[in-house]
Amino acid sequence: MFRRLSLKVRRFWASAALLSVELLIVMGIFFISLLGFVYLVRRVFVLENNDFDQTVFDYLEQYVTPANTRFMQAVTFLGTHRFLIPANLTLVAWFLFVRKHRWYSIKIPAIAASSLLLMFVLKNFFGRERPMIPLLEPARGLSFPSGHALKSMTFYGMLIYITYQTVKDPRLRWLVIVLLFLLILTIGFSRIYLRVHYTSDVLAGFAMGWLWIVLALKTLRMIEKQGKRKLNPVVENGALPH
Repeated sequence: MFRRLSLKVRRFWASAALLSVELLIVMGIFFISLLGFVYLVRRVFVLENNDFDQTVFDYLEQYVTPANTRFMQAVTFLGTHRFLIPANLTLVAWFLFVRKHRWYSIKIPAIAASSLLLMFVLKNFFGRERPMIPLLEPARGLSFPSGHALKSMTFYGMLIYITYQTVKDPRLRWLVIVLLFLLILTIGFSRIYLRVHYTSDVLAGFAMGWLWIVLALKTLRMIEKQGKRKLNPVVENGALPH
């Protein structure tokens, strides 16, 4: 009995230590993202320094080929509303009717809608015009922060969160997480390659997307805990409490 109790205690402390490390990593990236966003705003709008953005465009010019352009067009599509709206709806339907985890079916549209609103607010607040040298056709709308980067970070970041919470096999879990993270980065890079966003736009979109996904998940988790007793009959069973 003592050995079993000792084993449970060791497992508890191991889990607590792992959770602490994960929390430190998440919060560390959170504050780095916050400082990074503030730095980019100061550099672009206060100092009006766009040298780095132009340097990146000049460097990437040597890698522009028809094959690379076709690949970047395919990747950038994964960050458009034409893909993300059906993807969000499919994910909601999956958790409503297949996996029967209806709290996820609430979190997904809440994060999607709020991040879209956040993007429009920030773009109109900063009002930065897009680069005047698009590789193909000009993109519509304003430039800072990149909507593709922000929305990709929140949507695929949500998929990373779900993967971490639900996939039991650690090797499969981390493979999926790494692939999703690389996809986020590649979508952002495609916007720079296609010259429809400055590098600072994309970095700002990533930073704000990370800030928002962390805050949104934390807020929704608190709401879930506080309202679970009253809402569980509705959310889990689809029936009103008597």
